[in-house]
Amino acid sequence: MQQPSWMAEAWRELGQSEVPGSAHNPRIVAMFDELGYPDQSDETAWCAAFVGACLERAGISSTRSLRARTYLEWGVPADDPAVGAVVVLERGSDPALGHVGFLVGMTDTSVMLLGGNQSNAATVATFDRELVLGFRVPEPQQAAQPGNQKFDLALDHVLAMEGGWTDDPHDPGGPTNKGITLAVYARERGIEITSANLAELKSDLRSIPDSLVRSIYETRYWQPARCPALRPSLALMHFDASVNHGVGAAARFLQEALGVEIDGEIGPITLRAAGIVEPRQTLARYAAIRRQRYRALPHFWRFGRGWLRRVEATLAAATPLIPPASTSPSTEENPYMTGPNDAPTTKPDATIDTKGWWQSMTIWGTLLTAITTVLPLVGVTLGISITPELAEEIGQNVVVVVQALGGLIGTLMALFGRARATALLQARSSRASN
Repeated sequence: MQQPSWMAEAWRELGQSEVPGSAHNPRIVAMFDELGYPDQSDETAWCAAFVGACLERAGISSTRSLRARTYLEWGVPADDPAVGAVVVLERGSDPALGHVGFLVGMTDTSVMLLGGNQSNAATVATFDRELVLGFRVPEPQQAAQPGNQKFDLALDHVLAMEGGWTDDPHDPGGPTNKGITLAVYARERGIEITSANLAELKSDLRSIPDSLVRSIYETRYWQPARCPALRPSLALMHFDASVNHGVGAAARFLQEALGVEIDGEIGPITLRAAGIVEPRQTLARYAAIRRQRYRALPHFWRFGRGWLRRVEATLAAATPLIPPASTSPSTEENPYMTGPNDAPTTKPDATIDTKGWWQSMTIWGTLLTAITTVLPLVGVTLGISITPELAEEIGQNVVVVVQALGGLIGTLMALFGRARATALLQARSSRASN
């Protein structure tokens, strides 16, 4: 069964969990950034941020709110809800509180949701169906332009830097329009450039529609460069570099600017560093790396002055996106911050169980999620009826065996993460003082 496009985005985040202490998971922080809420931490209730980010990454307008119940007014009711429907649940006796996630499966008595901030992580969890306030799906015309405000701003900057049609024989990129080279345009259309079609392809490139330009920039640069997971200021600088230097080269520039291992692969270590560094110094280092790279190119004599102006313009555009320094608001100051876990309890008036930090990072939690998700699907394939309740019972029995290891493993992971984060900060502080 084919799932909605936003579910692919949601499954990519499965297993992302909160980081203990003062550090924060950059993948979770990025969800807030993408919806226009900078400076939030992974301690802020993030179920609605998870849903909103996944929808907008798939090109669907969200409520852009951090309140779960705003999704009761989003889209249209789903009379026959299927996988991927947005499910809003009540949470406790307070009518202002709620939980939201994506439907994975349901029975007469329960619903299974893929959601964020479920036991402080992105997991699949089962809830009583009596908690459901509504099932919603997008309106037919609700699809937004791909990306979001952060992408729009970065794309506008790149298009301003790239300009229009050029066909300079000294330009190694060849014929280019709006920053799209002829080679990229041909690959996008699945056409091989030959002497017979060269003139026609050039003509087509000169009249390339804006929608295709946007799509190329998002799918070939913005997403592969992991810009959605970066804060707006760094995302703009990194996106511009990815377009002008290539995604692989820009990844190495970013890692060099962050002071992490340079392997050209933007993974959890790079993203974590991007979430904790001082942004102004990082942008300055990134700009310096780009200038050095340009000066080493053989065509610097002809294009160098323009390249350097581009770096300065990008730095000038990115710096104002850095928010003023501030501390995370308290629960009283921020109505979105309703506690460490905004998923509902199994009964409306039950007390929320605030678990220790190590429990949100244990391997057995992920194992239980995998079992409860996969077993029903495997059962269907084999012709065996495995209900979500039975799968969960099997998973719980497995948990009894491995739960004893959870605390030790979680503690070791936290100590490693804390030591690594501290080492990064000390190294940067040492470089800054030299």
